[in-house]
Amino acid sequence: MSETPEHRIKRLRMRSMRRGIKEMDLILIAFSDAELAGLNAEEVDLYDRLLSENDHDLYQWVSGQTETPAPYVDMIARIAARADGVVKI
Repeated sequence: MSETPEHRIKRLRMRSMRRGIKEMDLILIAFSDAELAGLNAEEVDLYDRLLSENDHDLYQWVSGQTETPAPYVDMIARIAARADGVVKI
């Protein structure tokens, strides 16, 4: 049985707010609430893969502490833009 787009969005939203560190909970839920439903299928696939990454790595990418891997550069930039004001980076 394949996952419906609506179910996938709900699942990704839940994964966005149930992270390992609170900062990433706040950053990713802000992004998912604002943009997840509007992402195209390719972007949703990328976001799904991104959520499998380590929270500490994600935080360093979003905060600019380390270089973001090429496949995630645009997505991390969008997430970082949403994070401004949510969490002091």
